[in-house]
Amino acid sequence: MKIALITGASAGIGQATALELAHQGVGVIVTYRSHRAEGEEIVAQIESVGGSAAALPLDLDDTSSLDSFASAVLDVLREKWDATRLDYLVNNAGAGGGALFAEITEEHFDWYYRVLFKGPYFLTQKLLPVLNDGGAIVNTGSSSALPNRVTAGYSAYAAAKAAIHAVTPYWAKELAGRRIRVNTVAPGTTRTRIGDDAFSRSPELAATLGEGVALGRIGEPEDAGRVIAFLVSDAAAWITGQVIEVSGGEGL
Repeated sequence: MKIALITGASAGIGQATALELAHQGVGVIVTYRSHRAEGEEIVAQIESVGGSAAALPLDLDDTSSLDSFASAVLDVLREKWDATRLDYLVNNAGAGGGALFAEITEEHFDWYYRVLFKGPYFLTQKLLPVLNDGGAIVNTGSSSALPNRVTAGYSAYAAAKAAIHAVTPYWAKELAGRRIRVNTVAPGTTRTRIGDDAFSRSPELAATLGEGVALGRIGEPEDAGRVIAFLVSDAAAWITGQVIEVSGGEGL
C-alpha cells in the first residue's frame, strides 16, 4: 500500500486530497494544528468506507517541533501499516487573510514566512529520510503568487507562496537522483475556511468572485484535491519541477 502524509488536512484542500487518495487505496496520515476533532473525524470517515488513516498534530509555526513530529510519523507508520517509509508528501497546511503593505506589522509578516515557507521547507527536509525513492512531493502554492494576479493586501502572503513556487524546481532537480518528483499546485479562489472562514461568514462572496472565473464559479476543495492526487500518482510520472495553476481560468 502507498502511504501519503497530508498537512493541514482537517478541512479544505487538504481534507479533499486525503479523501481522494484514500478512495484510490492510499493510506493517509492527516495533520491538524488546532482542529483535532476535525482531523480525527476525517480518519473515521476514511476508515468507515474501508480506508486506512491516522491523524497527528503539527504546528508549522514551530520548527523546533519538527524532529519530534518526524519521530511520531515513524511511530504511526510502524503501528498502523508496519511500514518505515512514506510514498507521498503533500505540503498543504497554511494560513491566509489580507494585510495591506502600509499596515502590516513585522510580526504578521514573520508569521506568514514561518507558516507558509520556513515550516514546509524544513518539514520536507526532515521527512526526506522517510520518503521512498520514486515518491512524490506536492506543495500548495497560490495563484496570488503568479504574474498578473495581483490583489491589494496580499503582498506578504503572496511573497511567502512565491518562495514555495521558487524552490519547487530546485527540490525537483536535487531529488531527481532518487526519482522523487516535486510539483506545486497554485489554486485560485477556493471555498475553504482560510481568511477567518470568510465564505461561511459572507456566502454572497462566492458568487461575486465567481464572476471573474472563466468556468463561472470559485473553486471547491475537491477541484484542487483531484489535481494533487493526480500529481502524486504514476499517471504524472513524467511531470516534475512544475507550478500548475488550478483556478478554473480565474482572471482570463
